[in-house]
Amino acid sequence: MSNHAEFLAGERPDDVLFFLHEDAVSNPEALADYADPVDDGLVLVLPGDDGRSAFQSATGIDPMGLAQEAMQTEGVVHDDCTDANCPIAEEEPEENHTTKFIFAFAEEQNEEVGGLYGEGDVVHAYAVCACGERYSDKWVIEG
Repeated sequence: MSNHAEFLAGERPDDVLFFLHEDAVSNPEALADYADPVDDGLVLVLPGDDGRSAFQSATGIDPMGLAQEAMQTEGVVHDDCTDANCPIAEEEPEENHTTKFIFAFAEEQNEEVGGLYGEGDVVHAYAVCACGERYSDKWVIEG
């Protein structure tokens, strides 16, 4: 099973995942040893601190700053963390709404907190659209 599949199954709670669209990566070969290729880019799953650092190096975006900003706008990130639906795409269809980056982490089930967290492990995902919009989504890992 790939690191990507293990993350999506909730088996890598200490790791972070990030997706880089092929148009946003200047040298994809440099990441080949660490990344799982997907249709439109690359997915990397790395240990927490290393993953946050790698995401910032690859994108120039601080992942915690991205999380704070993206939490202001709800959107839809696909559950494989390789694409998303920009929430302003319908308002501005002429813009390019390609998903450039996704940064995600999982939070283990916590019944004391309740809500989604009482139902199971929760994925938090933050997306950056080519139009500049930043948005978030979260869901319970099924299975």
